[in-house]
Amino acid sequence: MNVTELRPGNYFMDEGNLFQVMDILLNKTAMRKMVAKVKVKNLRTGAITEISRNSGYDVSPVFLEKKTMSYLYDDGRALVFMDQNTFEQVEIDKSKLTWEINFLKEGTEITILFYNEEILGIELPIKVTLQITDCEPAVRGDTINKTMKAATVETGYVLKVPLFIDNGEMIVVRTDTGEYDGRAN
Repeated sequence: MNVTELRPGNYFMDEGNLFQVMDILLNKTAMRKMVAKVKVKNLRTGAITEISRNSGYDVSPVFLEKKTMSYLYDDGRALVFMDQNTFEQVEIDKSKLTWEINFLKEGTEITILFYNEEILGIELPIKVTLQITDCEPAVRGDTINKTMKAATVETGYVLKVPLFIDNGEMIVVRTDTGEYDGRAN
């Protein structure tokens, strides 16, 4: 596959590394060949970088297997997930999921990405519902600006929420940014 045919969300292999395309910019000037600037995420390390390749450069498309599994528990060094149909259990080292662990509670359905039996990572739902376990009391007075206060959710993650949110409430949190999205129904 030519590098200019890549689109966001595609997976490919280049120089022994597995990448996911985050964004692509094609740049063509009158004096030179088209250059593809591809913002990619390395699926093994999680690093996001930008690579530039000329239009004649070929990459190998990769097809990943995706399995829906439920989060069971944290055993101290790894997180354990289970396939609800086959009851197969998979362990993923906690160091690979430093961001994702903030949004995982028991029973959360996630998608695990596999490449030839190698576990590359997990895909969280876009939004998750979590319970507030600790938050600062509301401070009256500053109502002109959109005032926020710190709150801790059941997973231990700390985020900013509006003043009207109290302990024990269920809120919706975006997993891509980690921001408050609204009250849960």
